[in-house]
Amino acid sequence: MTTMPDAPAEGASTERQTRRTLLVLGILLAGLVAMYLGLVAASGDGLPRGTSVLGVPVGGQSEAQATVTLEQELGPRAEAPVTVVVADETLTIAPADAGLGFDAAATVEGLSGRVWDPRVLIRQFLGGPDLDPVVTVDEAVLGETIAGIAADADDPPVEPTIAFRGATPNLNPGTEGQVLDQAASVAAVSEAYLVSEEPVTLPVLVAPPSVSSEAADAALESARVAVSAPVTVIVGDTTAAIPPTAIAEALTYEPEGGALEPRLDGDVLRDSIRAEIAGVESPGRDATWDVSSGKPVIVPSRTGRGVNPDTLAEDALTVLGETEAPSRVVVARIGVIQPDLTTAQAKELGVVEKVSSFTQYFPYAAYRRQNIGQAAEYVDGTLLRPGQVFSLNKTIKERTPANGYTTGFVVGPGGIFREDLGGGVSTSATTIWTAAFFAGLQRVETRAHSIYISRYQAGLEATVAWGVFDMRFRNNTRNGVLITTTMRDTSLTVTMWGTKRYDEIRDVSSPRRNIRPFTVVYEDSPECRAQSGVEGFTIDVFRVFIRGGEEVKRERITTTYRPSPTVRCGVDPATKPSKSPSTSPSKSPSKPPSTSPSTSPKPSPSTSGTAAAPKPSPTASSS
Repeated sequence: MTTMPDAPAEGASTERQTRRTLLVLGILLAGLVAMYLGLVAASGDGLPRGTSVLGVPVGGQSEAQATVTLEQELGPRAEAPVTVVVADETLTIAPADAGLGFDAAATVEGLSGRVWDPRVLIRQFLGGPDLDPVVTVDEAVLGETIAGIAADADDPPVEPTIAFRGATPNLNPGTEGQVLDQAASVAAVSEAYLVSEEPVTLPVLVAPPSVSSEAADAALESARVAVSAPVTVIVGDTTAAIPPTAIAEALTYEPEGGALEPRLDGDVLRDSIRAEIAGVESPGRDATWDVSSGKPVIVPSRTGRGVNPDTLAEDALTVLGETEAPSRVVVARIGVIQPDLTTAQAKELGVVEKVSSFTQYFPYAAYRRQNIGQAAEYVDGTLLRPGQVFSLNKTIKERTPANGYTTGFVVGPGGIFREDLGGGVSTSATTIWTAAFFAGLQRVETRAHSIYISRYQAGLEATVAWGVFDMRFRNNTRNGVLITTTMRDTSLTVTMWGTKRYDEIRDVSSPRRNIRPFTVVYEDSPECRAQSGVEGFTIDVFRVFIRGGEEVKRERITTTYRPSPTVRCGVDPATKPSKSPSTSPSKSPSKPPSTSPSTSPKPSPSTSGTAAAPKPSPTASSS
């Protein structure tokens, strides 16, 4: 009988296998621990190995060393202008002026020393962290910078307006605009600064008028009713009638709460019945200033008795919606009329010196003398209190014969001159705005001519169109601003009186760019008036504010002029039969405006803000 050997005990085999497994695991663990300790040791006391900021390696450096490295490597990039794109225009922003900065120390702060976190150690081993730079943003300063860009770039919506021709109201519809999304632009520039070298596209929003077309139509209907009949004014035993033409002159509509709300100028209403009520009134007088000595001297105010213009306007407004004559009656009371500006108030306004003065020259023409002179007469003596906005259209009134205007040359469609009422008034717009420019007053709405006219300084001129666009600026000072005018046959001078805030305000112009050639057109009609062509171009004018010999602020105005064609009277030779006699130019009663560039030097303001435009050549002529 054979005896089989005993099989190894199952438990002993399992035990040996377990010991081998534990041995292997122990060896692996010891290796991992050794590797971990090696990585910890390798991490050193500086920044983690492989650390970089925008591709600049700073691993292993102390925080102080890394700060110096980043300032040297990224400092120039942090100071480089930021390129932004608004619509089709490319601009640059200086980071230091816009509240943008790079904090190298904060970027690496707290990152030095040995690393014990295995996850961080593994990341270092695989290449190290790429840190985002710490950017500082003063949102208030950046917001002001973006607001300045918006002031130049925005094409704001045009609100519908009611404009009267005589006593006939007409509706000028509103149009949509495009405006910079300023909050989103601040965020876009902040996010892209230093991180991206690509231009930053600033978002633009469509801006509809606040007044709908339905609300504008309702205002037009109310305007028709308002001027449908006179308003009778009863003052004691005296009866007077405000005619529809005076109501139309006094009546304006202002956007408010999504509607066009009517406003009445009580002074215009009262002036229309001044002769009828003269027997029951004792006129007063506002305080004003005598500037004949070259320094403003206050002329005291005086109280009066009569019909209060403001009360008259309030009462008349309540009956303008009536259509029947018996309901269009107001009873005015005679009372004390306090001056709008007392002597004490005039003293507080601080109108004590000449702030700026500007003279614009022009070739003599009877229509210019009348239209520019009439506008100057309306403007002369205008007082702007602190915060008040000057409106040229409102001040010089609609250009009608009743308001003292005649027909003259204006810039028509396509840059071709034509005749219309008020031609030449743009000279007053240019002169007043330039004086306001050198006085440092805040630009609200200015628009240059569509084409360049040689006697004006390119980019520093303005024009207006009744019921379409205006020339407006705000008295952004703490003192009053008195505007006076001096009219001559070939020049207009506008002077601003108040209190100076700056030692000097200079104008600096960029070179002309985006030059566009003009074309030649032929006009075979008796009304043809030849004119010289002028290139189109874009130009920047900077307003530089100087105080204590240092530049404290700079503002930019960008103007783009369209080309103005050469107009030749007669038949285009290219269209005439070869044997046809040439067509002689049509004759016209007056020479058309020439838009050839002037060779006269650009006006240069003195340190007092006074400037004079160059006199044009005798042959120059324009609207």
